[in-house]
Amino acid sequence: MDRLSDHAAPALEAAAREVMAGQPCLPLPGRGHTLARWRELAAIAARDLCLAKVLEAHYDAQAILSDLHAAPLDRQSLAAVWAAEGPQATLVFDPATGTVSGDKPWCSGAGLVDIALVTARGPEGSQLLRIHADAAGIRLRPQTWHATGMGGIPSGCVQFTDVPAEPVGKPGAYLSRPGFWHGGAGIAACWYGAAAALAAPLQRSPRVAGDAQTASLLGQVDMRLQSAAALMRELAAWIDAMPTAPHQADVLRVRSVVERTCTSVLDAVARALGPGPMCLDDDHARRWSDLTVFIRQSHADRDWAELGRAVQAQERPWTL
Repeated sequence: MDRLSDHAAPALEAAAREVMAGQPCLPLPGRGHTLARWRELAAIAARDLCLAKVLEAHYDAQAILSDLHAAPLDRQSLAAVWAAEGPQATLVFDPATGTVSGDKPWCSGAGLVDIALVTARGPEGSQLLRIHADAAGIRLRPQTWHATGMGGIPSGCVQFTDVPAEPVGKPGAYLSRPGFWHGGAGIAACWYGAAAALAAPLQRSPRVAGDAQTASLLGQVDMRLQSAAALMRELAAWIDAMPTAPHQADVLRVRSVVERTCTSVLDAVARALGPGPMCLDDDHARRWSDLTVFIRQSHADRDWAELGRAVQAQERPWTL
């Protein structure tokens, strides 16, 4: 595979492998310690969202392989999950040759990882595949990323030409397992961790004591973050209590609430502190840009509509 020339990529890969060495795995979702898993993801995201993007996918790959009773990753292998679909996703699996060909968009970590779990179209529907990222026939297309947010991680299109691929689970199993939705909530934990870190300068600001507007904005941030955290703690307990249930509506609710929390925090912190931190504090500015882009991994109004349909089918959905 072609490697990135971007000087940030080697540093990101080194940081990811350093975290992996000290934390080779996280508790798997639905095994009794889901909240501990999310807390670790939130902590990584508070440090660096591009790093969280790489490592969340790696730890998700471990969970996927466990869910589908597949061979685990080698301890030294850094993995990605490339499952984006859409008009640009033309990747096709040929069972007769055991190879894939076509294009896959939004391949975060391309050029950095050792293993990729990739979805492709097969004769029996969507098939998850394990691919060695250094295999012949894999080409990273030139990066066309223009946003400053999440610009530190390669997330471009990868072209496959007759690349050997090992099926993981049966066709459709990747999407049908309950863990698909449990993993989706893990993304929200990353958003949450970054939002809490973004709010920290406001929480520490001396303006809070002497300015009612600043104090009010911090109060708004607190209400949002505390409410989102409570909802995440509740969902983690439900997933651990009922691990064979996907909790789809609950995950959609958590993701949507956390995404709205992030937009509220972005707005309130900017209004309270002004442009200074965004322009003069490198960590704050990078986190600001990264979070603005990363939360767009939410499906936004489509998720809200799906949640609304699920709520309509429930009896007395709103009780204490």
